[in-house]
Amino acid sequence: MSKKVEIYSKSNCSYCVMAMNFFKSKGVAYDVYSTDNPDIFKEMMQRNPTARSLPQIFIDDELIGGYTDLIKKYMD
Repeated sequence: MSKKVEIYSKSNCSYCVMAMNFFKSKGVAYDVYSTDNPDIFKEMMQRNPTARSLPQIFIDDELIGGYTDLIKKYMD
């Protein structure tokens, strides 16, 4: 079963790139939303009002958090 993976990212974000590379290495497709766009940033903040860093990763509409949260969840 495939999962819906969404990554809220911004330009020049090394952790965003690392998250995308993680999913690529696992063969998992993902959608990237650039928070450089104010409308996308607003959408991200509505989905996770406590977000203070990027990336913000959602899998099947469940908030995973950032890159380190992703690695902790899937490397245990």
